[in-house]
Amino acid sequence: MPEKRLADTLREFLLTAQGKEIDLKYIREELKIDPASPSWNGLREQMARLTKEGLLKPSGRKDGIYKVITQIKQITVFGRERLPLRDIAFPRNYDNSEELLFAHDIVIRGGDLILVAGRSNYGKTTLCLNFCAENIDESPVLMGNEYTTIDDEPSQRFLNRLDKLGTIHWFDEVTGQDRFVLLPVREDYAEHVVKDKINIIDWINLDDEPWKISKEMEDIKRALGKNGVGIIVIQKSAGADSGRGGQYTKDFADVEILLDAFGEKEILMTIGKVKESKCRVSGRTFAYSIDDGVKIVNFREIAKCGICFGKGWRGTSPCQICSKTGFVEVKEVGCDACDACDACDEV
Repeated sequence: MPEKRLADTLREFLLTAQGKEIDLKYIREELKIDPASPSWNGLREQMARLTKEGLLKPSGRKDGIYKVITQIKQITVFGRERLPLRDIAFPRNYDNSEELLFAHDIVIRGGDLILVAGRSNYGKTTLCLNFCAENIDESPVLMGNEYTTIDDEPSQRFLNRLDKLGTIHWFDEVTGQDRFVLLPVREDYAEHVVKDKINIIDWINLDDEPWKISKEMEDIKRALGKNGVGIIVIQKSAGADSGRGGQYTKDFADVEILLDAFGEKEILMTIGKVKESKCRVSGRTFAYSIDDGVKIVNFREIAKCGICFGKGWRGTSPCQICSKTGFVEVKEVGCDACDACDACDEV
């Protein structure tokens, strides 16, 4: 093999292996270099030349192993298209049929991930089904452990919840076809994400490796496309400020919703990380009930009690202001109706 041809062939081969580690033995096998030819030993010289050009990075151990550096190009910024915000409807409060109080303050863009992290049996699926219901005109995609059986059939619990949200037109009355897409997927979610659609994944189970959630979310985010939105669910311990996986869960989340118990029968919703908003949203807390297993009712904003500082106790006695919950209702920020609320201190 002539020297010039080896250089051209080698460069072409390396461009197909960007980001990978390779060694001289592998290259000689792939390029079918004859051991008796000058190219056999000439390969080292060519590798050294490409290293100087920035195409390769030696391991530093003199073992013939190289990392093929991914080649990048400068990105032009000005003159690029500015895409509109992503119009996605949040669940509503069934008491007044209005979107949840914070919904209009959060900015959603194509490719965003909404993370729902909550305790087991504390309303995660209810939230997801309400996201699906409010965006049914977009044919959202459902996948995960909550919706299908091991035989790839819709679970009876899932069907029952759809029936209870009876005001939603889940299927086309003319064709009889579902207005959403149900996929029997329980792993490798990014491989099944439908590009540019709302993809709801309830829930992601990483067994004993919860720290892998960061990579899982990154892969899902890349698969969403320019107009897709991901709504993904993970488990969370009681009172924890992040889902299972800790800080790794926040890496690729654009909106983070945390769900806990509030009293004996209600849900405490805390808005965690918010990448972009019109006003302060992160850190706000809300309480609500779930009616008939699927309907969000009595949704209201609450804040830590300014008397007991969220502890529920004053010394050894229960706090009478917040009824030992640690929270009081925010009726109107800055008004005297919630003078025990620490949210008023912020205005």
